[in-house]
Amino acid sequence: MAVPRGNGRAPATSHADPRGDPFLRTQFAVPARPATYLRRDRLGAHLDEALLTPLTVLHGAAGAGKTLLAADWASTRHEPVAWLTAQVADKGGGTFWAYVLEALRLARVPVSADVGLPAEAGRADDRLLTRLAAELSSRDTPVVLIIDEFDRVTDPEVADQLEFVLQQALHGMRLVLVTRTEPLLPLHRHRVAGTVTEIRNAELAFTPREANALLALHGLRLPADDVDALVERTRGWAAGLRLCALAARAEPDPRTFLKEFEADRTTIADFLLAEVLKRQTAETQDLLLRVSVLGRFCPDLANALTGRTDAERVLAALHGQNAFVEYLGHAWFRLHPLFGEILRAHLRVRSPELEAELHRRAARWLRRSGSLGEALGHAAAADDWETAAGAVVGDLALGEVFTGLHSGDLVQLFSRMGPEPTGPAADLVRAACALSRCEVTRGSARLRRAVQALASRAGSPDGDPSGLAAARLSCALLETLVARLTGAPGRAERAARFAEQVRREVPDTLLEAHPELMALLLTHLGSARLWAGRVRAARAALTTVVDSGGTAATAQARRECLGHLALIDYLKGWPGRAERKAWATVAPLDQDGPPPPPGPGLASLVLAAVAVERDELDRAQAFLEAAVDARHPAPDPVTQAGRAIVTGRMLLARGDPQAALEAADRAVVADVASPWAAAHAASVAAAAHLAESRPETAVKLLEDAPADEPVCLVGAAQAQLAAGRPGAAAELLDRIRPQGDIGPAITVRVALVRARLAGEDGDHAAQHALVSRALREARRERLRRPFVDAGPWLPTLPPGASAEGRLPRGSTGRDSPARGGQRVVPPVYEELTGRERDVVRRLAQMMSTEEIAADLYVSVNTVKTHLKSAYRKLAVNRRQDAVRRARELGLL
Repeated sequence: MAVPRGNGRAPATSHADPRGDPFLRTQFAVPARPATYLRRDRLGAHLDEALLTPLTVLHGAAGAGKTLLAADWASTRHEPVAWLTAQVADKGGGTFWAYVLEALRLARVPVSADVGLPAEAGRADDRLLTRLAAELSSRDTPVVLIIDEFDRVTDPEVADQLEFVLQQALHGMRLVLVTRTEPLLPLHRHRVAGTVTEIRNAELAFTPREANALLALHGLRLPADDVDALVERTRGWAAGLRLCALAARAEPDPRTFLKEFEADRTTIADFLLAEVLKRQTAETQDLLLRVSVLGRFCPDLANALTGRTDAERVLAALHGQNAFVEYLGHAWFRLHPLFGEILRAHLRVRSPELEAELHRRAARWLRRSGSLGEALGHAAAADDWETAAGAVVGDLALGEVFTGLHSGDLVQLFSRMGPEPTGPAADLVRAACALSRCEVTRGSARLRRAVQALASRAGSPDGDPSGLAAARLSCALLETLVARLTGAPGRAERAARFAEQVRREVPDTLLEAHPELMALLLTHLGSARLWAGRVRAARAALTTVVDSGGTAATAQARRECLGHLALIDYLKGWPGRAERKAWATVAPLDQDGPPPPPGPGLASLVLAAVAVERDELDRAQAFLEAAVDARHPAPDPVTQAGRAIVTGRMLLARGDPQAALEAADRAVVADVASPWAAAHAASVAAAAHLAESRPETAVKLLEDAPADEPVCLVGAAQAQLAAGRPGAAAELLDRIRPQGDIGPAITVRVALVRARLAGEDGDHAAQHALVSRALREARRERLRRPFVDAGPWLPTLPPGASAEGRLPRGSTGRDSPARGGQRVVPPVYEELTGRERDVVRRLAQMMSTEEIAADLYVSVNTVKTHLKSAYRKLAVNRRQDAVRRARELGLL
């Protein structure tokens, strides 16, 4: 510490400072608290703890409530409390210390004549400071010295002198500094030594509960949500909350005012402009006004807006001053929301033409830095839609219009784009937004314009030559989507081939940054191929997406592909496989609970279809209703046809063949017909005619259906048998070639028709064998519907004719889970192994783990392993739940 020279001797008491001016008594007065002041116990308790450390620092923004907090706390203390407002700190060290001594005297802290008084305004004698520290150190009870507005102390020598006295006074003094900025004292040493208590801006902020209490003191009662919103907007800033409350109290509708007030038209603006903005230099004011258009900013971005290079220093200083510049970490900052609002309004008044240019500069910088979402927001704010559209297309981000967490935000953003932008990028974005709403005609028209414009260009739509390939790949994405929506598989194939050529010209960095574009393209291609009946090719495209990896960007595409793959399995007669894929479109809410039901789409349709096969009609109805979104019609022919087929089969199972006929006859508009859609629609219609005793109509209907579809051949055989032509029925069944991809939902029906034929021929042994085979296959898939549909001849079989002679257990339409909120029983994702079944059977016999191990001649650890695996497959975590679940599934 630099110690000034001089004898420092002056009268022991004086009523004037070293300059001869009388003391300003207001500098020693503890500020009065207003009637609406809210005492916050948590802060008072923290200040009480501060007495355990020599130094306490209350530092926060202007209006954070620092001074009133210190004043209220001081009023509760029994120790002597000296108060000094440091407005005279700029009058010299001698004047400052004279005021400190006067503050101690007014607090009835005896200071002997030996200490003396500063003789000069500009300095204080070291002997004076030493004697003062010595007298304070001898006190039994410490004196609390509170210095308000300590940020005015800018002389390092005064700070060094205060640190010297604090250190030498030992337990005789507790120093509390109230400041907007970090004081010049060596806080780093105090922090290491644990000799400082700090209450910062974040702790000074009002909590929602405290804000609610403050508003109540002003006579305002608000719902909790409104209070939370006000605290979020003000960041709990004390002055902001109080000024809002005072203004709202004068309004006829305080609640609406607090929701909608414009900060720049309130006394908050006067406060912040006077206390924060106008205290800054002209250069700092200019920076604050320019960055006010940003939600967050770093020094480089701020420099891009100011055209200078000093942002790092200025922002660090503003944050250190608690000047309503908040540090977010990693060199990023943001303005306090109210301060930002006021600065933007001030900017519009001072430089109305500058705001749009600042947004454009920000958009360019943010796009280069990879922050596309923020860049688009600023381009839109500048009404620069060509730049915004060019960024989306040039960065290969057009797929985000359809998928991802921000797809709705993008569509809403570009809904503000007027007709003026006419470039290919703008047309592509318009086309994507229209197609995302399934507005095919409008989207196709915009797409054609973009394709024509790009065909004659050598550069990208946003002026970047390397972006032309990105634009053309975006065109290919939209082409495949239009092909999917219109049922045009040939168009989808051409677009996919074009995409494969163009993607080689797209930088790998763009493809890696936006994997959703190719995932969506393959999804649309797979759907179009499925519509065309090219099942193997469709499965290849869809599986590629599912196996591509679990990034969030491709999650929606993967779910769609799984839904399509589930439909393929269902169409092929594999309900178990279809069910597992459909449930895989959703993840469990937690590891122990069942997965939530899928939303609208193919997955729910497939689950409904599987439930119909199992004769769980209430459950099927619940899934069918979940599959339909009244606000968004079925987007493509695959989904439309799937809905018609499943609805028809449900109505048949409910005993309403006429309604089933109407469902099957619903027209699906598409450029080409789908063989499987036509086959299954004909199968539903034929079954409806059979249910109403019109076998000849059913036969005629199926003669016109695709001849090689197994579902049609089975239906035709049933119709011929009902028409009294068993020979024709047998011939039709012979045309179904055993193939590995035909599942039990078909083969069980084939076996049952053959069994009936055998029975009519009098070959009961063959009949029993065929029924037994059907039962074995059905039990694995829990199929019941084929037996219900088979007709009245099955119950005439002799009881016990076969060891397999019973239907698989399962819920019927009467006892299945109801739609009114009952839990939908989740499926078994994997079949239990034989050993796992053995363990579960013994659980049902109330055997302990040790007893099961002894009974099966295995170790206890082996039993525990089997149990853990069985619990996982059964989606349970307790023994009794496993037994109950196994009974539901017919495993016991």
